[in-house]
Amino acid sequence: MARKSDFASGIDWTLVLIYLVLVFMGWMNIYAAVFNEEHYSIFDLTQRYGMQLIWIAAAVVLAIFTLAVDGKFYYVFAYALYALSILLLLSVFVLGKEVNGAKSWIFIRGVGGIQPAEFVKVTTVLALARLMSSYDFTFKTIRGYLKVGALLGLPMLIILVQPDVGSVMVFMALTLMLYREGMSGWVLVIMAFAAILFILTLKLSMLAIMIGLVVIGLAALFFLLRKGVVILGLAAVIATLSTSIFFLVKAVHLEIGAYVSLVIAVLMLFPFAVIYALKQKIRSIFYILVFFVTSAGLAYSVDYVFDNVLEPHHQSRIKDLLGIESDPLGWGYNLNQSKVAIGSGGFLGKGFLQGTQTKYNFVPEQSTDFIFCTVGEEWGFVGSAIVISLFVVLLFRIQRTAERQKQAFARMYGYGVLSILFFHLVVNIAMTIGLFPVIGIPLPFFSYGGSSLWSFTVLLFVFIKISSDR
Repeated sequence: MARKSDFASGIDWTLVLIYLVLVFMGWMNIYAAVFNEEHYSIFDLTQRYGMQLIWIAAAVVLAIFTLAVDGKFYYVFAYALYALSILLLLSVFVLGKEVNGAKSWIFIRGVGGIQPAEFVKVTTVLALARLMSSYDFTFKTIRGYLKVGALLGLPMLIILVQPDVGSVMVFMALTLMLYREGMSGWVLVIMAFAAILFILTLKLSMLAIMIGLVVIGLAALFFLLRKGVVILGLAAVIATLSTSIFFLVKAVHLEIGAYVSLVIAVLMLFPFAVIYALKQKIRSIFYILVFFVTSAGLAYSVDYVFDNVLEPHHQSRIKDLLGIESDPLGWGYNLNQSKVAIGSGGFLGKGFLQGTQTKYNFVPEQSTDFIFCTVGEEWGFVGSAIVISLFVVLLFRIQRTAERQKQAFARMYGYGVLSILFFHLVVNIAMTIGLFPVIGIPLPFFSYGGSSLWSFTVLLFVFIKISSDR
């Protein structure tokens, strides 16, 4: 009895309670999203709300099993679990079936579809926490970055081949966990800059992008050298060189873009910049040169990535979000109907099972990726605020508990859980209101489906278990 009492007292029951409330509210909204008067029984397994009850029951069993396992197991076998999950992820290419353009599901008779990528998130966080909690790990050496990059990069690469861009982006969210544990903030700055450059390259001409990069480089040189006349002279030289190259090439009846001549002009000045940097022993000039070359290469690669890596429906949704193209009756239909549903809910909502957009199935996939629009329509601003508040309390509770851990492994894992849940929450809600492209990111504990519910359950309850022994 004493052992049982000790076990119970160590568990963070606040986290467990929030989890149960979110799962219950999620099921209620799934019921509302697919409600059929001819199948009113909540146990009707031909309906999604009936099947979700099965997934919930299985999730509860998983949660209990996760808590029953010795907390040390997750540390000792972190790498083994990671390796097994990678093998499961690879098996998709042999056993998997294509769904919505991605071969990322394995269908098991009597169970349904399983998405291995969901479970790899859990094992990757475990492996990262195990790696970074080792006594010889540090972000002060390139080896530390390479080890972390390998652990993160392997599942991301496999998932990208499937392809499932949404799941790949979830792994990128783990940079928040890495930053907390000592990763340089410049990595986040570089990632943010790359994302901004990707968007601007789609919106603007290549010439405008290259001019922008040159201006940024010259501005950096100005702040470094504090020689305004030199920088203005350098700008004049670049402009003269690029113009001359453009017209010289045109004179021999060849066609190149103006931006190509600009890049060539800048590259011609590179040797002089290197010699000056070596003479004056100014290392920062090399960083500026690397910045320009890398940024220019990224800008050139955007079209290839956009056309060959992203799926057509992802391309369309990004173009719609950026205002490049619009198709309210095609790829933009889901989003437009979702915004109508949320807006029509008003302050207090229309009431349970009273949502017209929901009742008449105006929003496809409303029980999965667009489940939040059901909350907005039937429960209004108040209900939406309550749901978001519950998630915020959950996230703050995880962060607070993680910071209290004496063991680095538990703290790091906690921040991994926080990063993934935060990303899913923000991106899913942003998708439903048109602030982010629709990329198939489920709302934790709310969206219909066994794989996502089970993986989020295991993700959270592993943390509850390892944090119970402080």
